[in-house]
Amino acid sequence: MVTSLLIGHGLAGALGLPAFLSMLTSGVVGLVSAVVITESTRFRLAQTFVWLPVPFSAALSLSTWIQPHPALITFLLLTTLILPLALARFGPLGLLTGLITFVGCLTAEASEAQLAQCGRLALLAMVTSLSLLAARLLLCHPFPHEDLLRAQRAFVIEIRRVAGAAASALGSDAGPQVGLKTMQRALARLNVTTLIIDGRLAQPELAAEPAAAELLHQYLFDAEVAVQGIGQAVEELARVDTPSQLRATLVQGLTVAQKTDFTRPESVGSLRAAAGAIRLQGSVLPSTSAQTDSVRTAALRISGLHITLADSLAGWLRLGRRTSVAGSAALFRPSVILENGRLAGTGPASRQAAATQYGKGLLRFVPPLRAPLQIALAGMLTWPLVQAVDTGHAYWGLVGVLVALLGTNTTGERLHKLAQRAVGTIAGAVIGVVLLHLTGLDHPYWTSMIIVCGLSLGALGMQRSYSYMITGLVIALVQVYALSVPSSTDLTDLLPVRLADNVLGMLVATVCAALIFPVSTRRMRRQAVAAYVRAMERLISDVRDCWAGTGRPVRLRGDAREVDSLYHQVQALHEPLVRMPLSFRSRHESLLGLLRAASSHARSLATSADRDVALPPHLRAQVDHILRTLLGSLRSLHEDDATAPASPTWGPISSAVTDLNTSSELAAVTDSEGLSDALHELAALDEALAQLAQKCGATVVMPPEAATWTSGVIIDGVHKILSTSTAQPANAPVRRPHPCLDSCGDDLRVAVLRNQGPDRKLTEPQENEHLLNRLGLGAHVHVVFCPHHGPNAEWLLVYRRRTG
Repeated sequence: MVTSLLIGHGLAGALGLPAFLSMLTSGVVGLVSAVVITESTRFRLAQTFVWLPVPFSAALSLSTWIQPHPALITFLLLTTLILPLALARFGPLGLLTGLITFVGCLTAEASEAQLAQCGRLALLAMVTSLSLLAARLLLCHPFPHEDLLRAQRAFVIEIRRVAGAAASALGSDAGPQVGLKTMQRALARLNVTTLIIDGRLAQPELAAEPAAAELLHQYLFDAEVAVQGIGQAVEELARVDTPSQLRATLVQGLTVAQKTDFTRPESVGSLRAAAGAIRLQGSVLPSTSAQTDSVRTAALRISGLHITLADSLAGWLRLGRRTSVAGSAALFRPSVILENGRLAGTGPASRQAAATQYGKGLLRFVPPLRAPLQIALAGMLTWPLVQAVDTGHAYWGLVGVLVALLGTNTTGERLHKLAQRAVGTIAGAVIGVVLLHLTGLDHPYWTSMIIVCGLSLGALGMQRSYSYMITGLVIALVQVYALSVPSSTDLTDLLPVRLADNVLGMLVATVCAALIFPVSTRRMRRQAVAAYVRAMERLISDVRDCWAGTGRPVRLRGDAREVDSLYHQVQALHEPLVRMPLSFRSRHESLLGLLRAASSHARSLATSADRDVALPPHLRAQVDHILRTLLGSLRSLHEDDATAPASPTWGPISSAVTDLNTSSELAAVTDSEGLSDALHELAALDEALAQLAQKCGATVVMPPEAATWTSGVIIDGVHKILSTSTAQPANAPVRRPHPCLDSCGDDLRVAVLRNQGPDRKLTEPQENEHLLNRLGLGAHVHVVFCPHHGPNAEWLLVYRRRTG
C-alpha cells in the first residue's frame, strides 16, 4: 500500500490527474494485489502482476464510456459481479481476473472518472503494477527455500509457546487451570501451523527431491507428536500431587524448551540435558503408592519426549537448510489441502456433496453453474432493493452480495460472515471518525499513514477474524470518504447507509444460495465424515501392510496427517453460529470430541507402528485378522448410498488387542515395547471409532469369527466381565491401568452414565459387582471413585455377539 500510494501521488502531476483520483486508482490496484496475489515463484509472480492492470483498465474504460447510460452501467455491474465466482474454478489467475474486473467497474462508479482520463489511468495502473512487482521482488522475494526457513521459525515459536504454558501450569501456585487452558489453545495453534507447513511442502520448489520433502514431513510430524505427548503428560501431572522437587525439575526442563533457540540445530543439546535431569529425578522417586508410580511414569515419558523432540527438530532444521538428502524409501505426496495458503474448510465437502447430489443426467451441469446462477439472481434482486434505500451508492449492495458468496459454502458461514462484517463496520466507523476528527484533512501525510496502517492491521487481523479486517478497512475508508464526498454530506449519515446496503446484499445472497440448487449442510457433514473415515481406513490398511512385511513403502505419517486435515474440515462444517454455554452445547460437540480423540490416537499410532515387526506366524495371523476386522468396520461406514448396507455394523477389536498386548508371547518378541505402544493406541482408536460408528447409525456387534476373543470390556475396580452371553465365565482377570483405586477398599463407589443422564448410581459397595448385569446395550461412561482419589472415568461398551 505504501508503494501504490506513493506511485499514485508522485505520478498525479506528471499525468495531469487529480491527486485523489490518481491515489485511488493506484491504491485499489495495490489493495487487490496484496489480498489476492500469493504466488510463490518469481516467474508466476511477474506473470500475474503484468496481467493485473489489463482487465482493470478494460473494465474502468468500458464503465466510464457507458457512464451516461444508467441501464448499461447496471447491466455491466451485474455481469462483472458474476465473474469472480465463474472464473474461480480456473485457479488463482481466474479469480484475480474476475475480481479485478469487478473492482475496475466499482472504481469508475465511485470516482466518476472521465473518458479522456482512461488512457492515463491505464498507464498509471501499469506503472503501479510493475512497481509493486519490483517491491515484492526486492523486499518480499518469493524464495520457497526462505519461506521454509520462515515456516520453521513459526513452528518453533508455537513449540516455545506450548512449553511456556506447560511450565506455567506446573509451576503456578494459584492452580493449573489457566495454564492448562493456555496450553490447549497453544497445542491447537501448533497443529494448524504444522498442517499448513505440511501442505506447503507440496510446492515443487520447496525441496530438491521428493525424498527430501518426505523426510521433512516425517521430522515435522514426529516433533509435533512429541509436543502433543508432553502436553498430555503435563495435563496428567498438573492434576495430581507431584513431589515438589520433581515438579521444579519439570518446570525447569519446560523453561529450557521455552527459551532454547531451536532455529540453530546445535542449540538443542540443552534440551537433551534437561531431559536427562528429568529422567534422573523421576527414576529416584520412591515407589510408595500407585499414584507415585503413575507420576514417575509420566515424568519419564516427558523425558523421553524431550529427547524425541530434540532429535526431530535437529534433523528437520538441518535438512531444511540443505533440502536435498537421501534416506526415505517413500516419496512425498500431498496430504493436506490448502486454499489461499490456509487449511481447506468447507470447500472440498461442498464440492463433493454438490457433485453427488447433482451428478446424474442433465443435472451434471449444475455444480459448475451453481455459484454463478446464485450470485446473478442475488445481484438482480439486490439492485432495486438497494436503489430504494440509497440511489447514489447502490453498488455497495453488490459488494455485499459478492462478499457473502465468495469463500463461503454454508448458510451458517454466510450469516457468521454477515455478523462479523456488521461488527467490524461499526467498530471501524467509530475509530475512523475519531481519528478523522483528531487529524482533519489538512495533513495529507497523516491521512495516508492512517489509511496504510488501517489496511495493514486489517490484513494482519484477517488471520484471526474477518471482523478485524473489516475494522481496518473501514478505518481507511472513512478517510477516503472524507476526501471524496461533498462537504454537505455527513459521514454519520453515510456510514450507516453503507452498512445497511452491505447487510441487505448479504441477506439476499444468503437467501438465494439457500433456494437455488441448494446443498444441505447435513449432506456436506456426511461427506466430510465419510472422507475422514476413508482416510482412517487408508491409515489402518497401511499399518497392516507395514506389519505384514510386504516391502511396499508406506507413509503412515502422511496418512495420519491426512486424517488431521480432514478433521479440520469436519470441524469447519460443525462450527456453530453462536457459541453456547457448555450445558447447552449440541451433539455436534461430542462428535467433534470423538474425532479429535481419534485423530490424536491416529498420530500416535502412525509413529509407534512405523517399525519392522518380526512376529511368529500365529501372532502375525491374529494381528492381521484384527486389522481386517477394523478395516471391514470402517468400510461399512463410508460406502456409497447405493451400495451401503441398511444397517452398518461395527465389530469392536479393543478387547482382542488388549488380550494380545498383555500376552506372554508378545513379551518375547523383539521390540515388544514399541509394538505394545502401537497396540495400545490401536485399542484406544477402536474405542473412539466405535462411538463414532454409533453416532453414524451403526450397530456395534461382535463378529462371529471372533468367538475366541474376550466377549467384553473389563473395567477397573469391578470383578465382573461385561457380557450379555450367559455362556461366558463369570470371572476373568482384571485389567487395572489405574491401580491407585486399589486403596479405596470398601469406600469404592461406581456410577454409570448413558447419553445425557445417569442410568445407575450406586452408593452401596456390595452392589458394584452386580452393576454390569443390569446395563443395557450400547455405550456408557463408567466412573469409579472414592474419597481418597479423584474419579476415574472410562468408556464402557455393552454389546452382544452376532447369532445365526
